[in-house]
Amino acid sequence: MSIFSRNTTPAATTGGAVNPELAALTGDYTIDPAHSTIGFTARHAMVTNVKGGFKDFTGTLHLDGSDPSRSTATLDVVMDSIDTGNADRDGHLKSADFFKADEFPAMTFRSTKAEALGGDDYRITGDLTILGTTHPLTIDLEFNGVAKDPFGNERAGFEGKAEILRSEWGLTWNAALETGGVLVSDKIKLTFDISAIRNA
Repeated sequence: MSIFSRNTTPAATTGGAVNPELAALTGDYTIDPAHSTIGFTARHAMVTNVKGGFKDFTGTLHLDGSDPSRSTATLDVVMDSIDTGNADRDGHLKSADFFKADEFPAMTFRSTKAEALGGDDYRITGDLTILGTTHPLTIDLEFNGVAKDPFGNERAGFEGKAEILRSEWGLTWNAALETGGVLVSDKIKLTFDISAIRNA
């Protein structure tokens, strides 16, 4: 059963009661960073992709099984935790050329709209703040299901993807290449693999 299913199964049974399969999933969840990843991909020197992620982040979800438009999400990312597998590159990304991690220690997302697209596909839109600048971000999500782990935690899983132009958030540093083009792409691909634990 899809967490926000709006297919042939109605959201409510006769007499106005909410379908129990959907209602059982409604609640507040905390993102488990040990089993979740927030990643990004940038084009480097016009010829290859460099991937990275963030090691330190927190987030919450409110899932509404009977009305997905009432679902919400928050995310707070510690910019000093950026990791691309190269210490020199990570240091450059934290510097004043890019994220100014000392001045702007966090990147945040606050949802403003949630939609069910059919099947296991959903879309969440919200405000993404980087370097103190806020613009809307739309994330396409696929629901991966729910499970109870060996420790009794009720988990819900999602995969998401989005694209941004980093220049819209003031991330404009670049270097021209002798062969044409630039060192770092403006378009950045974002990926999310989320495991969230239902709050007690």
